[in-house]
Amino acid sequence: MPVRAEHDRAVLAELLGRDPVLHAYQLGDLDDFFWPYTSWFRRGNQVALLYHGVELPTLLAFAAPADSAELAALLTDLAPLLPARLWAHLSPRLDATLDRWFHLEDAAPHHRMALTDPARLARVTPAGAPLSPADLPELLALYAAAYPGNWFDPRMLDTGQYVGIREAGELVAVAGVHVWSPTWRVAALGNVTTHPRARGRGLGGAAVAALCARLRDSVDHVTLNVRADNTAAVRLYQRLGFTPVADFVECGLRARR
Repeated sequence: MPVRAEHDRAVLAELLGRDPVLHAYQLGDLDDFFWPYTSWFRRGNQVALLYHGVELPTLLAFAAPADSAELAALLTDLAPLLPARLWAHLSPRLDATLDRWFHLEDAAPHHRMALTDPARLARVTPAGAPLSPADLPELLALYAAAYPGNWFDPRMLDTGQYVGIREAGELVAVAGVHVWSPTWRVAALGNVTTHPRARGRGLGGAAVAALCARLRDSVDHVTLNVRADNTAAVRLYQRLGFTPVADFVECGLRARR
């Protein structure tokens, strides 16, 4: 069965919705907010997404172990059609599938985590207030000081799903989302950071707890991505009730031609 472009959101939602935690980011990208920046490819029941709304196009391809061979076949067909430079999030071993066409750069193992024990959030006192587009300058200053190089789309402030903590009037901690979709009932946390001089006091966890409380009524699945070697962040999220549910690799791809 050859790979083909897929333009039917209902078809994509049905396929991706079979594992909403693994495919939370792709489900969120079905929303009108992201849809214009997406190209979708399908082979059988497997789906790959090429997202164009960032400086480097980003390929997302995830599969359960039992389905990895079919997704590898999709990527084999798709590889010659991909841009010469891109970023990728790939289930384990799928990066090797692309080695014939691309040099792999800056590969880093990551965990997909999901909120599986929300009762643990009750042990953390939530803190913070919702941020709005008016807070963008402060937020950008915080990211420059505490999280340089992070992926942040200012449009995400329009969701109302960013929570910030201030001390003496200065924004010192924030928790936000990469994806928030009441339609598909999924969210992916992201852009979580604390100013270096305010770290070690639980502010990041308090902001995450406040954000998860806001998300409770609009989504069924709260997920996040974290580097596997970021042990401090992994432990924090585990204390908050998140569990690693899948592994994947983030890497750059540069065409061999």
